[in-house]
Amino acid sequence: MGKVVKKWFPLFALPTFAAFVIAFLAPFFMGLYLSFCKYQSISNPEFVGIDNYLYIFGLGKFENIGDKTFLPALWFTTKFTIVSVLTINVVAFFLASMLTKSLKGTNIFRTVFFMPNLIGGVVLGYIWQMIINGLLKALGLGVMQNNADYGFWGLVILMNWQMIGYMMIIYISGIQNVSPDLLEAADIDGATKAQKLFNVTLPQIMPSITICLFLTLTNSFRLYDQNYSLTDGMPAGQTRMVALDIVKTYEQGKSFYHGIGQAKAVIFSILVAAIALTQLYLTRSKEVES
Repeated sequence: MGKVVKKWFPLFALPTFAAFVIAFLAPFFMGLYLSFCKYQSISNPEFVGIDNYLYIFGLGKFENIGDKTFLPALWFTTKFTIVSVLTINVVAFFLASMLTKSLKGTNIFRTVFFMPNLIGGVVLGYIWQMIINGLLKALGLGVMQNNADYGFWGLVILMNWQMIGYMMIIYISGIQNVSPDLLEAADIDGATKAQKLFNVTLPQIMPSITICLFLTLTNSFRLYDQNYSLTDGMPAGQTRMVALDIVKTYEQGKSFYHGIGQAKAVIFSILVAAIALTQLYLTRSKEVES
């Protein structure tokens, strides 16, 4: 049987491998090359070395100016990601703890909390824009597009509303797999609720925590559609996240901006990968310890 599998494995793996090369590897390496070019169309790129990367950090020679949007967008994205990851996971874990108790209607609540995750990001952005701006106008506070603080917290609220239910389901799965014998032993030893939480429950659900942190971290950091539809970076680009900043750079139209946008995309990809891999390494090491 093993010889048959080895014989025919390349044939069956070829379609998937070909799709991976065409849809991921080829565009990635082409994009990496174009990040070192000045181009209006990918058919006639002009190699300019590291000028695009220098420009992003204010050292470029194009028009004798440097980029003034990437670093502010990166800082805004970082702040948003930290707040979103913390709030989503804390609230999701709290709801999961409540819905794993013997309460009536838990299945209904699980369904209701999960439903926002099924709605597209652009649609959610426009819905919450109407809701939040309506409330702000009713209070005489203007709109999100005129106040960066309102835009920031609007994005946090939207992200929480969309992702809490999804993370809650994952936490519920982890909590339900905690050994009752361990909890019973902790009760016999006289452990408090806090001690059972930090010394029994959390170590046992570290695989769920790893998954939830990975999903919330990567989704928050590379957020685009909700950012576009909720604030579109306003006012004056102060609520612009990195993914939206990359698109806005391309939209400026001049040939050298395309290469700069591509360079930003490469830096962004490296950052997301580095952050995600670091988080996976740290949380998985806790799983081994537990």
